[in-house]
Parts: sequence; structure tokens; C-alpha cells
Amino acid sequence: MELPHEAGEGPRGPRGPQELPPGRPGLQKSSVCSRSYFVVVMVFVHLYIINVIALLLYVHWNNGGEPGARGAPPEGDGAPGTQSRPERAHSGASSLHRLEGIKVGHKQKLELGQRRIHEIETLSLKPLLFEIPHFLSEEECKLLIHLAQLKGLQKSQILPTDEYEEAMEKIEISQADIFNLLDHNQDGQLQLKEVLTHTRLGSGRWMTPDNIREMYAAVKADPNGDGVLSLEEFKELNIKDFHRYMGSQEVQMSELVRNSQHTWLYQGEGAHQVLRTIRQRIIKLTHLPPAIVENSEPMQVVRYDQGGHYHAHMDSGPVFPETSCTHTKLVTNETAPFETSCRYVTVLFYLNNVTGGGETTFPIADNRTYDEMSLIQNDVDLRDTRKHCDKGNLRVKPRQGTAVFWYNYLSNGKGWVGELDEYSLHGGCLVTQGVKWIANNWINVDPNRLRQIRFQQEMALYGKEDTDSQSEWTLDKSYKDVHLDL
Repeated sequence: MELPHEAGEGPRGPRGPQELPPGRPGLQKSSVCSRSYFVVVMVFVHLYIINVIALLLYVHWNNGGEPGARGAPPEGDGAPGTQSRPERAHSGASSLHRLEGIKVGHKQKLELGQRRIHEIETLSLKPLLFEIPHFLSEEECKLLIHLAQLKGLQKSQILPTDEYEEAMEKIEISQADIFNLLDHNQDGQLQLKEVLTHTRLGSGRWMTPDNIREMYAAVKADPNGDGVLSLEEFKELNIKDFHRYMGSQEVQMSELVRNSQHTWLYQGEGAHQVLRTIRQRIIKLTHLPPAIVENSEPMQVVRYDQGGHYHAHMDSGPVFPETSCTHTKLVTNETAPFETSCRYVTVLFYLNNVTGGGETTFPIADNRTYDEMSLIQNDVDLRDTRKHCDKGNLRVKPRQGTAVFWYNYLSNGKGWVGELDEYSLHGGCLVTQGVKWIANNWINVDPNRLRQIRFQQEMALYGKEDTDSQSEWTLDKSYKDVHLDL
């Protein structure tokens, strides 16, 4: 934020009383009154200006103190273990800062460390999505790829089938209730596209209308073969038969919801200096409390080979009484059949230039309205990133060092996490040539403010412990086997 120049710039010498021109009659009383009136007015004007400047300085200080930045944190070099005064003031979890998008195409400048000015551009308002070129240097990108290769990558998967079945068994729900949940338009019948929206978990297979018809035939779910199930037909089914069928099918990598490899890189105390610096840079970018960012997931590095893709999904899910946040559940011991990762913010980095394909698509960005069923029209499924990426509203081309970040949740109007932003639906388009490397940083916040505060208090206490068991509690290990992409 640039402060306005003070009023009255120019010669600073004191102004004495001006002499009247020769031959002009002097009106001493009037002149004295005018001069007194002028002095009083100028005193009030200067007081007003001083108050305005003080107010601007106050706002400037609380917004982070960056020249020309809106809501940016103060200057710093991003060195590990350092924290500036405003960041310490915001280290609690009383409120969550959100950058202003203003309008699509709006650009603002931020200083994110080492006195480098970065330009951030608003790509969409639904979801609130930004792009920052040159967020990472070429050397940083290459290092992240190197560290990921050293640690070793594994095939990316969605929820394992056995865990999904186990979770389903814990839910006491009737066939009629399941039918009503699936029957999106409440017309008493299940169309193929209504079923398609709920068959992307379990085996991780991407289901098409033909796949659904094959499954119906295998479990004898659709006697007349019209692809539509009535409530009476649905009640005759055993839901477990569907899961067994999906689990028994051998699928190719290209048929999965996600076709990639990934690993996790720890960013906490003692991590590689570049990983620590990136985390500090994210604190400055988002202006979120450092304690929240530091206690979030490690960095995920992902490799997509030629033919790799990730069908459109959301990084988090809605949080209901039947669900809990993975990160806070670690310390609150709450029991719930389903968990979600509660990723308030996604920061995605492109680590290389992709020869062909590999864009990040936001199929419904800035749509006027959202209707899940409208994503599937006839043979076009906007979530299918292998076939229909070109039909989405927004595509971001991978460019080495560029970062994009967005909010997966809306604000609740009180400075905290609100409802899931369904417009944050996104996916990775098919890589048609070459290899694609990306990295993800997710900032985890529990929509339940008290649970989040309790989690941070527990983690702060843990951080003060100096025991051999401390390494077993590090977030790197806590998240090692947890990879929930919904």
C-alpha cells in the first residue's frame, strides 16, 4: 500500500505576513481576522491529514506492510525459523485472512521473500483462484523433483476398496434412504448419470455409462435393461454386490480416476532449507497464521507420465457430523466413519514445462449457477479430463515455476471456514506428450474453530517435548499413509 504524499510539499521556509501593494488601503482589523481564521483552519486541516496518515499507517501495518500489496505480510527473506512481528500477532487461529480477487484479470504485487516482487493475477472468483508466475525458481523446481526421486514415488490411489467397504458397514442406513440420496432430482428413478456421481470411490475406477450397464447386468440390477432403476428394483439389491463387483474388476491405469505417481516431502523443523523457505513463502502469500500452515500436510510431489491424468475432483469434502477432519482427528480422538482432509487452501506448483497437454482444468469456474447433474450431458462428462478438458471454462497451462492457489471453502462471514466451494472442482488434463511434474501444498483448517484451536494447542505442547518418541509424531509420518482425494 502506498501512502499518499503529505499535503503542502514544496518550500519549507516559514511564511511571514505579506506586505500590501503600495497605494492600496490597509484594512487592519479585517486582515487580522482573516489571518486568524486562516491559521485556525490550517491547524484543523493538518490535524485531519495527520489522523488520515495515522489511519493509513495502522491499516498498512495490520495488512502486512508490503508496498503496493493488498493483505501481504511484511518484508523478510523467508529464512527458516524466522517470524516477523505481524506474523507473531496473527499466530493464533482467531480468524483466517482471504485475499481479495476484485475481478478476473486483476493484478496485484506481493513481496514474498528475498525482496523479490511477485505479480499475482486473479483467474476466477468462483472459486477464488490466483496465478503467480515465477513463484519458484528453476533451481528450486529441479531440486524438488530430485528430492522426490530420491525418496521414491508410489502409484497414486483413491480410497482403498476394503476401507471403503468397512466404512459403509458402519453406516446404519436403509435401502430407501440410499436411494433418496442417489436420486438427485427426486423423481423416483435412478438415471445413469445420477449413479455415476457416486461410483468414483472404492476401486478408483473411472466409471462410464457403459461400465454402469455392465455392472447392472453382472449383479442383475436392471431386469428390463433400460438403464433406469426404480425404488422397488433398488430395494431388491444388495449394495455389497456392487462393491464386490467393482473390487473384482482388473482395470488399466488409464481407466483409473487418477493415473500418476507421488511422494511426500516433509517441511517441518529440520527439513531441507528450500522446503522450509517455500513454506515460509506460502505464509507470506496467504497471510494465514503460521501455526496453521506449519501444522498442515507436507508437500506432495506428483509425476504424470504420458497418458497420465486426474479426473475432475475437489480436494476436500463437506464436513458433517458423519465426517471428521483427518488432521484434527489425530489429537481429538473423535470417531467418524468417514474422514476428509479439510484443505482450506490448495497451492499448486508447476515444476516443469509440459510438452503436450497436462493443463489444470476448472470445468465450471465462474459459472453463474452450479448443478452437479449438469456436468454430465449425453456423452459429454465435463469431469472427464481424458476426453473433455477442452470443454471446461478455464484451463491453466503448466509453466515451470508458476504457482496457482485457490480457496476450497467459502468464508462463513465471521472470519472462518464456511461451506465447501463446489466451484473448486478441478482436474489434471491428459498428458499427451512428455512428462508433467507438479507439487501441492495444502493448508488444513477444521471448519470447527474450537477443534482447530485445540489441535494447535496440542501440537504446540508436543513441539516443546524433547523425547525420542517425538519423531514418531511428526506430521510427515502422520500423513504418510493418508491420501484422501475426493
